[in-house]
Amino acid sequence: MLNVGLSVLFLSRFQFAMTTVFHFFFVPFSIGLAFVVAVMETLYVFKKDETYKKMAIFWGKIFLYSFAVGVVTGIIQEFQFGMNWSEYSRFMGDIFGAPLAIEALAAFFLESTFIGMWMFTWGRFSKGIHALFIWLVAIGSSLSALWILAANSFMQNPVGYALNAHTGRVEMTSFKAVITNQQLWYEFPHVIMGAGITASFAVAGMAAWRLLKKDHVDFYRKSLNVALTIGLIASLGSIWSGDVQTKYLVNNQPMKFAAMEGLYNNSDKNGDWKVIGGFDTKNHKETWSVDVPKVLNILTYHQLTGPVIKGSNAVNQELKEKYGTSKAADYYVPTKTLFWSFRVMAGSGALFALIAIIGLFFNRRRSEAIIKQRWFLYIMGLCLWLPFIANTAGWFITEFGRFPWVVYGLLTIADAVSPTSTVGSLMFTNIIYFLLFAGLGLVMIVLSHRVLKAGPDDVETNGYSTDTAEETSTVDPYAKGAFNHD
Repeated sequence: MLNVGLSVLFLSRFQFAMTTVFHFFFVPFSIGLAFVVAVMETLYVFKKDETYKKMAIFWGKIFLYSFAVGVVTGIIQEFQFGMNWSEYSRFMGDIFGAPLAIEALAAFFLESTFIGMWMFTWGRFSKGIHALFIWLVAIGSSLSALWILAANSFMQNPVGYALNAHTGRVEMTSFKAVITNQQLWYEFPHVIMGAGITASFAVAGMAAWRLLKKDHVDFYRKSLNVALTIGLIASLGSIWSGDVQTKYLVNNQPMKFAAMEGLYNNSDKNGDWKVIGGFDTKNHKETWSVDVPKVLNILTYHQLTGPVIKGSNAVNQELKEKYGTSKAADYYVPTKTLFWSFRVMAGSGALFALIAIIGLFFNRRRSEAIIKQRWFLYIMGLCLWLPFIANTAGWFITEFGRFPWVVYGLLTIADAVSPTSTVGSLMFTNIIYFLLFAGLGLVMIVLSHRVLKAGPDDVETNGYSTDTAEETSTVDPYAKGAFNHD
């Protein structure tokens, strides 16, 4: 009865997708928000404006919530590797072990140690030293992303390894090759820029909703300026890093690139670019499209003409000749998913840059335009959710784009799943995880809304800081006589 037409492979993939997508809601948000808070506190150090201190404490509360939820969801994600993907874990253990150990013992310890220092030492260190704590948290969170992406990049582009014929496992032969993997250094900047976009536009969106209510106008306008400035820089950086990464894919993962551009057949010299299109994935052909001449060549080669770009049909034939049909019947990736995900991701990046420019113009000093342009505040408020959609689209491209491989060219998804998993156990854990994630997401939203509703004045009396902390004498709990009850 529990079968209902579902397979262990499908349910394992669904669970991995669910845990990864939900975890990745919070990873870029917390990474980016750490930098946003660090910039706010740095402005307080240099400008001596108490508003920036309030901003750092206020938005820091939401950062702490996102950090906590991100840790919990990350633990669940790692747990299901051993539960549903034991063959993958066995195959990849020697490669995954070093980057993930360094991430846990160095990067995560760095951020978790100094996040505590930052939370509980307001007024106990100089302003500059205290600001350094949150910068170390931000650096630590970015280094965590670097090491995790090092492992993920190996799955996209295996380097520095040898395949042990006796054990059937890959073994690391060059740690240097793993951490200098081209895929990693194209992927990492794009993820960090995406984190900056996520946090800055989430802050801008929340500030916009409060400005619609004309609540603490000066506070939220300054928050908006900081967020949109970071958002503009991150948006431009994301466009640049995405462009560099996409050009890399043309030769290194041509099937992924062809699907992103909706190319079943090779491109022609005219370089037509599909703005939108329809596809028959069963027969591997395009059914209709709206094309713009030359744009594909401009986007790919930055010139009007360029080499022919291979379509999915040609790439599939090449992969069949290289890997045979024993590992997979064919090597097509989900074209519709990649095609539309790429347009959502790339279009969002351009939209973020445009909104940041308009927002900074409306919010310029000695102008009340931002308060009067309520239509724009509504748009910016809705953009609070758009980065999470764009990040998810980006990860769809990354993960679906190497189908049918879990480790490109070495291990297929079908061969990676745990042989002991059952449909019943997977349905049970999928339901439990979904309910757990839904609960965590709801708690995150409720707590963040509570912070916003309480307002910035609440930081004086609530949470982990007070404005009078610098004037309060420190009591030593281990001082002489502390345990004298006479």
